[in-house]
Amino acid sequence: MSGTDGPAGPEEDAPEKDAPEEAGPRWRVEVDRGVCIGSGLCVATAPGGFELDAARQSHPVRPECAASDDVLAAAEGCPVEAISVTDARTGEAVFPPEE
Repeated sequence: MSGTDGPAGPEEDAPEKDAPEEAGPRWRVEVDRGVCIGSGLCVATAPGGFELDAARQSHPVRPECAASDDVLAAAEGCPVEAISVTDARTGEAVFPPEE
């Protein structure tokens, strides 16, 4: 029966319960259809994030989505850099990075 056993438990749990953004960061994803060549690499890299239309032009499945490594990898891997990703809350560029 240690006097520190009781208080240690809640203190250790507190950081997990106090997570400031349960939903996490949100991104706005856009594809420049004038630049897109329809390679399909984005769809292969992030199948839940992009799809090709009948004209083989890419577009995001949803214009705003949760931040995702797959979506970022698709933007970074686009052979013509047709995909831009911005922070939906701040408008800051995620990809391509501002120089």
